[in-house]
Amino acid sequence: MKMESKPERDGPSRVSLPDEVRVISVGLPAFAEALRAQGTAVVEVDWRIPASGRPDLVEALTRLYGPLAHRVDTANREVLRRLDSGAPVLIGIAAAADVIPDMDAWTLLHPGPRLPFQEFCDPLRRSARAAVMSEGWARNQDEAERLIVRGRVRLEPANHHATVLPMATILSPTAPVFVVENPQGNNRAYSGINQGPGKVAWFGVDAPQAVERLVWLREVAKSVLDAALKSSGPLDVFSLVAQGLQMGDDAHMRTQATTNLFIRHLLPHLVAQANRQAVDVARFLSSNHLFFLNLAMAAAKAVTDWAAPVPDSSLAVGMARNGTTFGIRLAGNADWFVAPAPPVEDALYHPGFGPEAAALDIGDSAVLELVGLGGAAAAASPAVATFVGGTMASAVATTEAMDRICAGRSSRFKLPFLDFRGSPVGIDVRRVVELEMTPSINTGILHVQDGLGQVGAGVARAPLACFQQALRALEAQLR
Repeated sequence: MKMESKPERDGPSRVSLPDEVRVISVGLPAFAEALRAQGTAVVEVDWRIPASGRPDLVEALTRLYGPLAHRVDTANREVLRRLDSGAPVLIGIAAAADVIPDMDAWTLLHPGPRLPFQEFCDPLRRSARAAVMSEGWARNQDEAERLIVRGRVRLEPANHHATVLPMATILSPTAPVFVVENPQGNNRAYSGINQGPGKVAWFGVDAPQAVERLVWLREVAKSVLDAALKSSGPLDVFSLVAQGLQMGDDAHMRTQATTNLFIRHLLPHLVAQANRQAVDVARFLSSNHLFFLNLAMAAAKAVTDWAAPVPDSSLAVGMARNGTTFGIRLAGNADWFVAPAPPVEDALYHPGFGPEAAALDIGDSAVLELVGLGGAAAAASPAVATFVGGTMASAVATTEAMDRICAGRSSRFKLPFLDFRGSPVGIDVRRVVELEMTPSINTGILHVQDGLGQVGAGVARAPLACFQQALRALEAQLR
């Protein structure tokens, strides 16, 4: 604002205010709104004190953006390169203990950070019991739980074994898994076959039909699908994902288009089989719109594991939850930084259910948000838009928010509603802590205690505390 002084004939000069005022409002929305109400032109700058002005975090940010920035940015470029250039391929299906590193015949793998059984949420306990019964180790739920409590079964986080599991999945030794190979990094990752809809263990159900589904996947689906994949040859997973984004998928909450592309790929190899059970498998595939979810997760795990050894990076290469805790991992650091699991918000519930029935956020599927999918690709999916405000503008805003905390954009995952711009990739702990904006994760909602399965879906927001822990650790490590 410019003020002019005009000389008076018989006295001191006086100040005259301008007739027109234009204002830049920095971090003061209420001030800007008041000025607009008076007809004043305002330009708003969205600014806040970094990290709420906490001295320890501001000091760490100052160093990581200042004297340590070159080391961090150099590392981040390499992590981004690996996240964006890895091209994982599905090469087959096998029994879990036959291929997963350090998994023996009495190991159960669980999603999320390491957790003792006594701290498992109800859906995860039920899934563990169903896995034990599917192996024939116990005849009922009580026997299964006693076996686990007594330590006869080893519980391990799947992420420590190159494996990722959606929702409340517990993986047992003979369960069939996708084997995904990343040729660029010469590494492999694994995930179980998606169990489909209904009363199933990955939704926290331990009823007889849930156990029967696990046995059927092992005894029937495994051999049929493996034969079809051997006939078709290796499948480029991210190629199908990229196509699915153009068809309304986000590859996390919605994988219907990508699943259909996968079925089309397998179709000639399924019908060529003399095995009568191929019809049952085809029927299962056609009724399971989330079938491709597990496969996309395994591919994301393959590239994040390839990026994980790069030292000095501020980018997350692990993000997982177990219904009790939520954890992240940075490239170059084997530690998991853990905070309480958040609730699922912006939710749509099945009839008769509401927030009081909802378990906390659960599953390893947040690995998808690390490579530019899920919440990062919300702008690709009209279906997801219904959970984040009901309009495509809301879905675009979700992606834009992720863009602010990511270090780059994907060269292969393009978003039609953003003029085919690449989806955000590479969540940067510096930006998360500075802006106090955490990743949005598209996810389902399980019943908190009654074993009723899925009761809704929505968006979870990662807890800030684990990112703050990771920031402090990175600064201390580099210092």
